[in-house]
Amino acid sequence: MKLRHALMGACATLAIAPMANAAAHEGERGRDGQVNIIYWQAPSILNPFLSGGTKDVESASMIIEPLARFNEKGELVPWLVDEIPTVGNGGVSEDLTQITWKITPGILWSDGTPFTSADVKFTYEYCTHPEGGCAQLTKFNGVASVETPDDLTVIVNFEGPTPNPYGPFVGGESPIIQAAQFADCLGAKAPECTEANFGPIGTGPFVVTEFRPNDVISMEANPNYRVAGKPAFATVNFKGGGDATAAGRAVMETGEFDYAWNLQLAPDVIAQMQQGGKGTPVAGFGPLVERIMLNNTNPDSALGPDERSVIKPHPFLGDPAVYKAMSMAIDRPLLVEIGYGQAGKVTCNWVPAPEAFNSDTFDCSTQDIEGAKAMLEAAGYVDTNGDGIRETPDGVKMSILYQTSTNAVRQDFQALIKQWWEEIGIETELRNIDASVFFGGDPGSPDTFQKFYADVEMYANTFNGTDPQAYLGNALCDKAPSPATQWQGENISRWCSEEYDALHAELTRTADIAERARIGRMLNDMAVEGGAMIPLVHRGRLSAHANSLGGVILNVWDSELWNVADWYRMDQ
Repeated sequence: MKLRHALMGACATLAIAPMANAAAHEGERGRDGQVNIIYWQAPSILNPFLSGGTKDVESASMIIEPLARFNEKGELVPWLVDEIPTVGNGGVSEDLTQITWKITPGILWSDGTPFTSADVKFTYEYCTHPEGGCAQLTKFNGVASVETPDDLTVIVNFEGPTPNPYGPFVGGESPIIQAAQFADCLGAKAPECTEANFGPIGTGPFVVTEFRPNDVISMEANPNYRVAGKPAFATVNFKGGGDATAAGRAVMETGEFDYAWNLQLAPDVIAQMQQGGKGTPVAGFGPLVERIMLNNTNPDSALGPDERSVIKPHPFLGDPAVYKAMSMAIDRPLLVEIGYGQAGKVTCNWVPAPEAFNSDTFDCSTQDIEGAKAMLEAAGYVDTNGDGIRETPDGVKMSILYQTSTNAVRQDFQALIKQWWEEIGIETELRNIDASVFFGGDPGSPDTFQKFYADVEMYANTFNGTDPQAYLGNALCDKAPSPATQWQGENISRWCSEEYDALHAELTRTADIAERARIGRMLNDMAVEGGAMIPLVHRGRLSAHANSLGGVILNVWDSELWNVADWYRMDQ
């Protein structure tokens, strides 16, 4: 009974009216010509099940959609269904082991064929295929089976009571793909289906007409989109590549583009761009965190392709004395000041939001170089030859490769952190990789963040919605990328703790909201304290739109392009 009442309480703020039906500028579909979008991290694939990169998830969200998603308030809203299932309306079973989704009648794929429950079930089979690698596998944790009693009914059965059943098929990271198009793309064949991965048939407002990976996506309005008069734009020019500076200028100064994503730029640069008068920056805080991931495996280039970043342990990064000293050496307030200003906050946590999940266990706001040196010294990491570089007790030189994506703010961070780490005796080599490649999902590339051919790597990540259960599942032992999964998987650090896995399993069974938050904070603390990562900055999302672009609602809980069907051109 406690489980049932907790779930009903958790769903009390669910929005019932589909956001797609929100009032907007009315008229004929395609009436406003072309909208120009620029993501300086260029999409490399339009199948989010084969890429963990935000750029790929968000560009795909214009084409393929989930059953439900989160609005700008973090509320769960129906998208391809009539309502959000709850215990109260009978959509979730009393024992919380089953959720039933009712698909809205009449929805068509962009090719004109009916969207049915069979497509939803196929999506589950696609992502959980034992011979494949799925970048969003944690969304299906605990799912025992998916049933389709009729064309408009989807029943998800869980292995046990599941107080938060809104993981599968919810949010931009868990959309539905068409069974007919991807039928021959299961398991190990998934990365080979280039045509489907580059041009998925969808239910969203736009259809791909041409996709040039790491460059340009051309789209046109979906003629079978379910809402009359939407989208307002007939075509989309989705440009990828360049850098954040050029993207910001293209919207706010030159007016060449209508929307620029992820303007990871210093505050004074944004202010100067805004003076151009063509566009407006928009910002909001969700759970986005810039962090340094610690490789818990051995990235030694002398190892073979089936061993590198797979064989454990790392020569020294697994020692708490080492990664704690590395964290102590970092001046986080300075990083926030130079990188983000008011769009950043110091954080010691992997999950800084929602506030209920934000742990207060750690205080990392004060840099302590001398304390870091003393910690290493006491643990036996000493400089025996006077070259300024410490050696491990086994005589291994403490030298690391520190990689990230190419971006001015990140390179500023790298330069400072390299200086601080070398002050405490850890030699640091810097490497930056084009963001389109780094965040891509190509299993053949040596440069992806999933493959992690470095000792440490820095990037930001977030999750959809306001419950981090699936996100915290990213640190589960069996979610580590490897050759067997085509290097897909969410446990980028390859960090593994049986205690963590057991506590996460407890979270999946816990309904009480306060207790879920307590367990979530414990999981956060275990991952940070245990050496999965070094959190740096709680980042606000900062993008910009043209003054002539209406309907934009920044959403930090889902894809930024979540309501692109509602965008329109305003009269100037």
